[in-house]
Amino acid sequence: MPVAVVTDSTAHLPEGFAERSDITVVPLHVLVDGVSSLDGVEFGPSALASALAQRKIVTTSRPSPAAFAAAYRNALDAGADAIVSIHLSKKLSGTWEAALLAAQEVGPDLVRVVDSRSIAMGLGFAVLDAAEAAGRGHDVAEVERAAVAAAEASDTFFAVETLEYLRRGGRIGAASALLGTALAVKPVLHMTDGEIRPLEKVRTMHRALNRLVDLAEEAAGDGEVSVAVHHLAAPDRAAAIATRLDERLSGSLGCVVSELGAVIGAHTGPGVVGVVVHRRFR
Repeated sequence: MPVAVVTDSTAHLPEGFAERSDITVVPLHVLVDGVSSLDGVEFGPSALASALAQRKIVTTSRPSPAAFAAAYRNALDAGADAIVSIHLSKKLSGTWEAALLAAQEVGPDLVRVVDSRSIAMGLGFAVLDAAEAAGRGHDVAEVERAAVAAAEASDTFFAVETLEYLRRGGRIGAASALLGTALAVKPVLHMTDGEIRPLEKVRTMHRALNRLVDLAEEAAGDGEVSVAVHHLAAPDRAAAIATRLDERLSGSLGCVVSELGAVIGAHTGPGVVGVVVHRRFR
């Protein structure tokens, strides 16, 4: 176990993936009416959907540097020689900064911290590729390069019912330009340069979902791709999109469906559907 891989709960890896790939996941915090819980451990998607439906105040916060430092020390104590720690975009959260502070405490020569500049499986595919490189015995520099390359080879698109949740959480970035017409449109957003930005605006959610499929096909091109579909409280929508992507993407190596956890879901709201396309280079 020369190189250990660490990430945070916003990767939303499908169930069992972290355990099979020996990935350590450090959870973010979710606060509901001021009561704190651990994302994905003590508080999941169904609890989030219920809290939002009851109009409770849901906010989120990063893990502490101490939580990351503990994860790093546990990995080193278990036999790791080095660690690659990969996290959601530093433009969206202080998580990367907390991990960096912990790395400096534990040993900057032992821990490399990577900004994926993405979220959800845009981060998750980077984590999985890094874990695969580590499993093959690659050194820490090669594992870090695998994470960076995978993050750069992924495109993330999503459609939301409303921009209100992103506005409340301050995660909207350049998409704030859409707020004036937010009630009249269904925004299609994407991750670019580490930020959530508007891509298109359409009149109905049906059209927005159709655009997600088209955009995924354009991003995939003719090569081999791995695909993830995310949702919050919209399993039928997600399943329908996954089926269509399997039909449309000739180079698909498989599509996983994962419900968003509380941290991302709190900022997008129920009904959101996202698609991540990860181009594979062989």
